[in-house]
Order: sequence, then C-alpha cells, then structure tokens
Amino acid sequence: MSKKSMQAKVEFLLEMIENIDQIIKRHGGIVKALEDFEGQMALLMGLSQIGETLKKLDDTLVKKYDLEEDRDGAYYTRNYIVHDYEGVDLGFIENILRSYLPELKEKLLKITFHV
Repeated sequence: MSKKSMQAKVEFLLEMIENIDQIIKRHGGIVKALEDFEGQMALLMGLSQIGETLKKLDDTLVKKYDLEEDRDGAYYTRNYIVHDYEGVDLGFIENILRSYLPELKEKLLKITFHV
C-alpha cells in the first residue's frame, strides 16, 4: 500500500471521528445523541466506517504505531453493529464513544505526521 493511500485512510479515519464529535455536539452529548434515532444511526454508521477502514490499514503501519488491538476491536465493533439484528447495546457504544475514540484520535494524529 502506498504512503499516499495510507495517508488518505488515516485522514478519512480522523474525518469520521470529527463527524462523530459534531453529531454528539449537535445533540448536546453522547447520551442524547444515542437516544435520538437519527443521531444513533449516524453514530453507528461512523463507528462502522472506522472499523472497516482500520481493517484496511497496512500491517506495517498498524504494528509500527501499536494499533493491532485498535484495529481488531474496531472491526469487532463494526461486525457487531452491522450484524446484530436484535439490537446493539447502546451502553457498549457509549463507552466506545466516551473512552476509546479520543484515544484512537490521538494515535491517528501522530501517524499523520510520520506517514
């Protein structure tokens, strides 16, 4: 995978995180965004996109920046969102939005300066 392609994927991931942040702000917080069906659908789609895109990052880049657990966890979450036909545990999603996403953003910001 070319550096340009990896850079584009990292930039897309950061854009998805920024979009999720904006959705949360528009709704006045994570809980309110998850309670609104449009907010919930948008957040779940954003998380799905993050999981799908992280899975496509080059293994060398993933190892260099210690993103193996992030990649695997995000892809698991993507599959959970996409395939859980009986409903997604919004408490689980809230925890991801509150705890995991800010940490992932910091890791990705470091990559953009080194790719």
